[in-house]
Amino acid sequence: MSLADALSRQRPTRPTGLLLPALLGGLLVVYFAVPFAAFLARTGSVDILGSLSSPEARTAIRNSLLTAPAATLIATVFGIPLAYVLARKSFPGKRLIEGLVILPLIVPPVVGGAMLLTAVGRFTPIGSAAAAAEIPLTGSLFGVVLAQTFVAAPFVIITAQSGFSAIDERLEQSSRSLGHGPLATFWNVSLPLARGAIVAGIVLTFARAIGEFGATMMVAYNPRTMPTRIWVEFIAGGIDAIVPLALALFAITLAVLAAVQYFGRVPTVIDG
Repeated sequence: MSLADALSRQRPTRPTGLLLPALLGGLLVVYFAVPFAAFLARTGSVDILGSLSSPEARTAIRNSLLTAPAATLIATVFGIPLAYVLARKSFPGKRLIEGLVILPLIVPPVVGGAMLLTAVGRFTPIGSAAAAAEIPLTGSLFGVVLAQTFVAAPFVIITAQSGFSAIDERLEQSSRSLGHGPLATFWNVSLPLARGAIVAGIVLTFARAIGEFGATMMVAYNPRTMPTRIWVEFIAGGIDAIVPLALALFAITLAVLAAVQYFGRVPTVIDG
């Protein structure tokens, strides 16, 4: 036995090296948990089923379940190709495009809604043309989808770009050398290898879309979605009045996350 081996065996392990990080992280976990626990504690005094059966609540739930998947689909169909291009190509203006992708995450949602109004509002060229075609882009479910897509699409783009960037380009080159074209290589090699990051981005996009309030309130305060209905209920009746819809919104996001984790493990942005 060498001297180094003997010393390593005699030296006691010191798990206390993780004590400070564990304490700091634990405080943040407690900070996350306490509001959930306090909010759930109020459910006993509220008629949840009765409140959710009201026409207003049912309409808000229906609108959210229509618009959030639509916004997520749009973000996915257009965002994944963009993420792949950003991950694989260098070109003039790339930094500008990446900045534009991140911008909706930085600006307050209400400001984002105001930006959308200046682009597609009823009195803008785009908005007036859409209204003439009986496709109003504000004060409609179309407006809700526009607002949700604006604020939520960056999540799938950023996470998918990270997933594509982590793929060894030699695997794609090998596919091309075997005679597969760019699209076949993207479909059969790149997408499966980046699947975890893409699924994570889709889940985050849906969760952000279904919970969007600020931009939606600016672009389409009516028809009500769950977040805008929650605001109306809060103004009228305080916290107890919003408990049923808030629980429904929370349950929907948890159900989607659980389903995705069941059918295909989602890496936490969390797992990378």
